[in-house]
Amino acid sequence: MQATINKYVISLKDVTIKDVAIVGGKSASLGEMISQMSKQGIVVPGGFAVTAMAYREFIESNGLADAISLFMQQFHGGFMNLEQVGAAIRKLILEGDFPTEMRELILESYRELSEDGEMVDVAVRSSATAEDLPNASFAGQQESYLNVRGGEDLLGACRKCFASLYTNRAISYREQKGFADVAVYLSVAVQKMIRADSGAAGVMFTLDVDTGFPDMVVIEASFGLGENIVKGAVTPDEYRVYKPLVGKMGLVPIIGKKLGSKELTMIYSKTDDSVENVPTPNDRRREYALSEEQIMQLAEWAVLIERHYGKPMDIEWALDGLTGELAIVQARPETVRSMELDSTMVVSRLCHDDSEPMIEGLGIGSGIAAGRVMVLDSLSDAGRFKKGMILVTAATDPDWVPLMKIAAGLITDHGGRTSHAAIVSRELGVPAIIGTENATRLLQDGQEVTINCASTGRGEVHEGSLEFETEEIDLSSIAKTQTKVMLNIANPDTANRSWRLPCDGIGLARMEFIISNQIGVHPMALVHFEDLKNEHAFEKIEVLTHHYKDKKQFFVERLGYGIAQIAASQYPKPVIVRTSDFKTNEYRDLLGGEDFEPLEENPMLGFRGASRYYSDDYREGFALECRALKWVRERMGLTNVIVMIPFCRTVDEADKVLSEMALNGLVRGYDGLEVYMMAEIPSNIILAEQFAERFDGFSIGSNDLTQLVLGIDRDSEKLANLFDENNEAVREMIRMLIKSAHQHACKVGICGQAPSDKPEFAQFLVEQGIDSISLTPDSFVLTKRAIAEREAETAG
Repeated sequence: MQATINKYVISLKDVTIKDVAIVGGKSASLGEMISQMSKQGIVVPGGFAVTAMAYREFIESNGLADAISLFMQQFHGGFMNLEQVGAAIRKLILEGDFPTEMRELILESYRELSEDGEMVDVAVRSSATAEDLPNASFAGQQESYLNVRGGEDLLGACRKCFASLYTNRAISYREQKGFADVAVYLSVAVQKMIRADSGAAGVMFTLDVDTGFPDMVVIEASFGLGENIVKGAVTPDEYRVYKPLVGKMGLVPIIGKKLGSKELTMIYSKTDDSVENVPTPNDRRREYALSEEQIMQLAEWAVLIERHYGKPMDIEWALDGLTGELAIVQARPETVRSMELDSTMVVSRLCHDDSEPMIEGLGIGSGIAAGRVMVLDSLSDAGRFKKGMILVTAATDPDWVPLMKIAAGLITDHGGRTSHAAIVSRELGVPAIIGTENATRLLQDGQEVTINCASTGRGEVHEGSLEFETEEIDLSSIAKTQTKVMLNIANPDTANRSWRLPCDGIGLARMEFIISNQIGVHPMALVHFEDLKNEHAFEKIEVLTHHYKDKKQFFVERLGYGIAQIAASQYPKPVIVRTSDFKTNEYRDLLGGEDFEPLEENPMLGFRGASRYYSDDYREGFALECRALKWVRERMGLTNVIVMIPFCRTVDEADKVLSEMALNGLVRGYDGLEVYMMAEIPSNIILAEQFAERFDGFSIGSNDLTQLVLGIDRDSEKLANLFDENNEAVREMIRMLIKSAHQHACKVGICGQAPSDKPEFAQFLVEQGIDSISLTPDSFVLTKRAIAEREAETAG
């Protein structure tokens, strides 16, 4: 039943989600959580709603209805532009008076909300009756006012909220979404302020807003009041929590943490304004805004809220810096990714992916766009912007939406995944790169660039107009196969992009990519940091690891988070993580690497793979790799991780590596741990029976196997025409391995590049009875079809 209410004011505790027509979407959602979810421990600050009926009577008592209608007719008839009509209507509303009874009821409710006679500071938020609908978020279209104190200031803020129903952006949004003005009224939510000005605040989604991956809670946080995140004025911290394991006893499934720059802190103002921004001190910018306990508390609340509403949610939260208490201050349905069909996947790709990006940032969406740049410092120059240009600016707010609608793409200096720029870009389907920090300085008006959000998981800006193609794939049309078809994944940021593909897990996750791109430091340089001889490396490592008392933990955490994001994308399907397989020349390129790596004539056949793990020259580095794997499996709970050992030359070497792993807490068979080995050396095939006694599976590395069977340096340009995985000698090696392994109940897969590049090679593997084939995401559909065809032929 709907609440029994005074026609002008109602306490939020007496409101439910069924009262949207009375108090708007924001107030109805707050009331729903207060009345229905406080018993589950969710904290929502109390308050009251000024009803939509109060808005209607305010308009009528001031004789504004006819005037507003006339102005809108002038707009629709083309006699007044958007800016003129919005300004005229807002002026009328701001000059209006509250009817006496309405005024007194609002002030009385405010006094009741205040404690011990002291006027309480409140947030005053617009709450439209057509707000937070499944197909239209109305996010940011009306205004909110923070740190409002005193009766007259409260009434003034209510007027401003009423007037914000006619901001340029709000009128434009309703026109776009097909909402007639007579169908939208405005309520006002008045809610006790959480003192986040001395704490932190942010936004969280109960799915990955970039990819639609449903099993993730993504939290963004910054110091001070939360408006800076919504407006994109800061680059916030980002935390990722794996939703299915939230609440499981003893697990902490935080699978990703990124430190944001958090340039500004919004605090209570000491001047006439209610709030102001101040620069965040440098030492504080280098701290995370939330502890792990706070991250998990928010994630648990997010799961409960999503379960209650039965749909993905967009939630705002605040941390009181005085009490240390967390609270939820808003919750609304997510309206972009949750509306997409799971059976369809749009894939964009550059036709020639060989140019280096000039700028990087967060990639929003999965599209590609090319065009000429227009750098705008403010909307005063908006008239220069033409349809199809790339909009480049520091940050956006809702007033920028008309430009965003005609832009081919967007690039900003500041902002995170939940900033205004990111949210609106997703809704409009405009590729965007957010939080680049320097785009407005590096890009010039008229410069041709290509925005790529499709391949790397990061957003890349390339010089020039690059050729690209887009394909829509009906995933339901992809035939099922007996052979397990898995994915090769290197970049953790791309893992979630492939979650819709009907794969059987991940056959190869390369540690090297995580180490080189997300760590960048040689592990031994962290173990022996104080002994580094290279002063330049010492200084750079000190900056990178400044917030770690134990430098080694920097490596463990960064590696662990990278592995976890890949593992979570397929949980509980198997994810095979290969321990590091850099060559010595590649290790030397990492910060501090020169102090620990020898110079070798032929690194491809040198000190690499398993031989490093038990050597005194790298044993301590391998221990860090093991710690990261153990952390992911045991503390996060991602027990689908399988460990794979590369370039294991002898059986004796296998025993040494397994012993080293056990010393570091990774015991084959314990807690279901499986250990595979790469089959990429002829000795692995010749002695497959003995290796099968020590490992749970083989994964063929076709590049190294071809190199060593044919005696060809795989990097040699002069011999490239002879390098062929389809050579009969290589095929015979594969036949021998599969036969021998299966005789000893050992699984065999392949993770080399050959099946991705050559569907006919994949068909050969199917004929031999291989258990699994692992492919790059871009070749998955084509090769899986080829596998299905060969299986059908074989069966026939």
